[in-house]
Amino acid sequence: MTQQDAVNAMCKKLGIRWKDIGLLHVALTHSSFSFEKKDRLKSNQRLEFLGDAVLELIVSEYLFDKFPAFTEGELTKLRASIVCEPSLARVARDLNIGPCLYMGKGEERSGGRDRPSILADAFEALLGAFYLDSGLEAAGRFALERLEGIVSDVLEGRLDRDYKTELQEILQKKSSNTVNYVILNEEGPAHDRFFTAGVICLGRQLGMGTGHSKKEAEQQAARHALECLED
Repeated sequence: MTQQDAVNAMCKKLGIRWKDIGLLHVALTHSSFSFEKKDRLKSNQRLEFLGDAVLELIVSEYLFDKFPAFTEGELTKLRASIVCEPSLARVARDLNIGPCLYMGKGEERSGGRDRPSILADAFEALLGAFYLDSGLEAAGRFALERLEGIVSDVLEGRLDRDYKTELQEILQKKSSNTVNYVILNEEGPAHDRFFTAGVICLGRQLGMGTGHSKKEAEQQAARHALECLED
């Protein structure tokens, strides 16, 4: 199956008719492809930024309406478990987004089409594109239909742990001080970055982690901090 065949199959499966098909093409363009093409084509990074905000609003409203007895903290924890890299990567795999991506040869050779950070970002970019093309109501239906299984798994405790939320809850029991995450180092070309993050509280570094995305590095930093607290 060619890449265009994969794109056509995905669109048919989703039942989406795009008013502006160019938005879909941008949503599926990874930065490594633009990099190899000397930035002549747009990547999906701006649409990812938009889709991330749209997704957070959609999921927040859904949880707010569905669980009227939940506290702010409980809603925040639920949302963090739903709108996280492993969950969104799982949705992207279900949609078969990987084979649809316009991707640089180097990134593809390194397994980028199945990398969780790339898949999660691509789903957010796709949602951002759909929001621009069809509006918030349609984007909301699209997102919640895809996340239905994720929500069920979160409520049943079947998903991966969200270390950032766990760390925040533990520290808030001891004080009201804010936990901050900082990117300590970035390595690699623009299309294949490797990040090192640190988690800071009261001027003290509690943990450090690495990953191919800032989100992944922050989760690993929180995980390290939790392990240190348990020692």
